[in-house]
Amino acid sequence: MKMWSGRFREPLDPEFEAWQRSILFDFRLLPQETRASKAHASALHAAGVLNETETRTIRDGLDAVAARYAGTGVESALTEYPSAEDIHHLVELALTAEIGPLALKLHTGRSRNEQIATDLRLFVRDEIEAVEKALLDWAEALATKALDAGEAVMPSYTHMQRAEPVLLAHWLHAYVEMLLRDVSRLEDCNQRLNLCPLGSGAVAGATLALNRVIAAQELGFDAPTANSMDATSDRDFLLEYVQALTFVGLHASRFAEEMALFSSQEYGFVELPERYSTGSSAMPQKKNPDMVELVRAKVGRIYGAAAALTLTIKGQPLAYNKDMQETQEPCFAVSETGQMIRLLAGFTRAVTFRPDRMRVSAESGYLNAMAAATYLVGKGVAFRLAHEKVGNAVRYALDKGVELGELSLEELRQFGAEFEPDFFDAVTLMATVDCHDVIGGTARGRVRSALETAQAEIARRRAHLTAKSKTEMNHAGA
Repeated sequence: MKMWSGRFREPLDPEFEAWQRSILFDFRLLPQETRASKAHASALHAAGVLNETETRTIRDGLDAVAARYAGTGVESALTEYPSAEDIHHLVELALTAEIGPLALKLHTGRSRNEQIATDLRLFVRDEIEAVEKALLDWAEALATKALDAGEAVMPSYTHMQRAEPVLLAHWLHAYVEMLLRDVSRLEDCNQRLNLCPLGSGAVAGATLALNRVIAAQELGFDAPTANSMDATSDRDFLLEYVQALTFVGLHASRFAEEMALFSSQEYGFVELPERYSTGSSAMPQKKNPDMVELVRAKVGRIYGAAAALTLTIKGQPLAYNKDMQETQEPCFAVSETGQMIRLLAGFTRAVTFRPDRMRVSAESGYLNAMAAATYLVGKGVAFRLAHEKVGNAVRYALDKGVELGELSLEELRQFGAEFEPDFFDAVTLMATVDCHDVIGGTARGRVRSALETAQAEIARRRAHLTAKSKTEMNHAGA
């Protein structure tokens, strides 16, 4: 029996029926569906629809259904219940088989419209927590690698041209800051989605006097949603979640791109870990950066999901429409994000940097030119004039085939009388690094301080996640 078939005289067209079913993909919402259904049973008990024994029987039956299909594929469930239309229908059929006709009482006072809205919020909330944990783990791996790098120096780039020397730790810390922003965005999204749609009915609200706070509290939501029409048709939280993941993907892809470049023979800054690389079936010498190349490619799925969600939601009138079913698969399509970030954390711990190659690149190509101009500023020269003087010196050094620090004092003084013997100390590699002694700069002391602050923030956010998880488990247990 369908959940809606009472007023229909003829069966669905078989091809249409197969085409419109969502069980093949929304089966993954089984844990969220059973959790939400248990909370609804508690609300029905408080409303006097279910007595204590009935409530306990239904809740225990839902636990049994969840346990029965945990770790199995949808094929197993469809073998038993081939007519199941969606996850809601499947759970009702399985619960009826488990506890008998009492299961049919559970749908009292609710609609599938509010069920799917609740299930998806629970699913996204679970996914956010998993991705946040993975991001913090990767951030910690980057921060640890930065501390281990010590005073290793690498060239930085603008316009893909060598710019100035920076600490390798400074470059790694840049990605830590990106990931902390990603965690912040996800947490912000989580705060907005954490409202409970149960009790919203099909569109106008439940027809029973349900205490909506009961279900909201049991499921760890902050409060019930404020408007039934908005609650059943809202998918902003899905779009916001996937949009937040586009930033995660953006940062992962940038890191992947640099790893692929830096591991090439042309750069030679990175030695790829073999357990995250593959070889060539034709060229025996090859070690390919497959891990990071796949990251670059898989990020496209996240952007595709964001576009699909936007196009599905736009233009829909209030309230629920069948179009909403199409918002689930884009949401599920980004579920690999957490795994991708966990792999990147493992890759980061395993990767080997080559400070010798980095240093050679950082000491060539006049990367100390800005430090040289800053030296002249310290001698009272206006920066614009200092820039011109050093530019002329660079052109002279280029013609001669030497670096700035290899010019003699007499040669330098043809471009400015302000050059003194202390110039050569001012343009050494570490002096060039340390002259950027401002908050956020690459000077050694500033980088150490920034990494200590970042590690403290990672620890704070981890503690917050742990506390939140314990609170949600306590709600579930109650």
